[in-house]
Amino acid sequence: MTVDDEVLAARVVLGWIVEPGNRELYHLVSQAGPVEALARVVSGNAPKTLAAAAAARLRHHEPARIAGHLLSRAQRLGVRIVVPESEEWPSCLDDLSRISLPTHDRFDRDTFPPHAIWVRGTERLDRLAARSVAIVGARDCTDYGAHLAADFAYGLATRGWAIISGGAYGIDAAAHRGCLAAQGHTVAVLACGVDQPYPPSNTGLFEHIASSGLVISEWPPESAPHRHRFIIRNRVIAALARGTVLVEAALRSGARNTLRRARQLGRPALVVPGKATSEQSAGCHAELRQEGDLRPRLVTRVEHVLEEIGEIGVDLAEPERGPARPQDTLDGPELQLFDAAPKRGAITPAEFAARAGVGLLEALAVLPSLALRGHLRMHPDGTYSLAPPQRDRA
Repeated sequence: MTVDDEVLAARVVLGWIVEPGNRELYHLVSQAGPVEALARVVSGNAPKTLAAAAAARLRHHEPARIAGHLLSRAQRLGVRIVVPESEEWPSCLDDLSRISLPTHDRFDRDTFPPHAIWVRGTERLDRLAARSVAIVGARDCTDYGAHLAADFAYGLATRGWAIISGGAYGIDAAAHRGCLAAQGHTVAVLACGVDQPYPPSNTGLFEHIASSGLVISEWPPESAPHRHRFIIRNRVIAALARGTVLVEAALRSGARNTLRRARQLGRPALVVPGKATSEQSAGCHAELRQEGDLRPRLVTRVEHVLEEIGEIGVDLAEPERGPARPQDTLDGPELQLFDAAPKRGAITPAEFAARAGVGLLEALAVLPSLALRGHLRMHPDGTYSLAPPQRDRA
């Protein structure tokens, strides 16, 4: 399906005029369509906030010239534009329209789907989003956090999951690199134009990501990374992924906002714990103390994540157990007699029976079996002692 040129141009201009996620613009487009919505916004026949934003940004520009410039810029950059009318549009982004919060805070109110996504890379966005996990966290992370983020990403990528993150320093970059190390697909969701890599020192990483995954943004090329755009961007990370994993976050970390969006969307919100005294994990621990049906789940390994986001009855984590010991197979009188063995020296079956609290006949029946299986050592005089650990046996 080819998107109508007029519709594409209207979507592109609307995304340039008004900051993404705007509730009023979303409803206007839903009612009138993108072409008519643009006409109303430009003419002033729209809610005051939209008309004012359009007047400010279109002060010396015509919408048609803006559309032509942006579409030409995309062609020169080798960037494609994915809109809700495109086959490649991830339907999971439409779920953002279900977040409706009674608040006057702009960032909690304006959480609606993008009008256009600018995409670098050859993979299809909808296909990667269909089997993806978001991994987010602190920019100022510890070695512990970076290691876990990379390890989670690597393990998920080897199992065929795409990794979505924000391309920032710290946890984001570690997650992207862990996925790339596994030759997996990763998606960097930027808070600026795809031609304005931020942070600049991650430019090489973004190039690597684009070669095997995707670098995307809802802001058109030449858009700067303003502070508020990172908060707006977070809803897209949460909406694209099947679930979000938070690895290290301070109390005021923006990554907690991404996790909150995941909860609001009804997606799994997963948290990796850290040291109780770590400031970088204080936000993670605060999240784990949340109450209610959508409270985050604690995860410590890849299998835990798959159990939460994977197919029911298929992606289940094996129960965690400590190291196996030879005596784990013993039960009842066998275990009682084994536990009764002295740390040093040998004792008679009668002494074993007394120490273990079992009958002598039962001890006489069980002790040879324990010796035969290597748990005890039987001596020529009929006494028994602990067998040496297996690693010490010749």
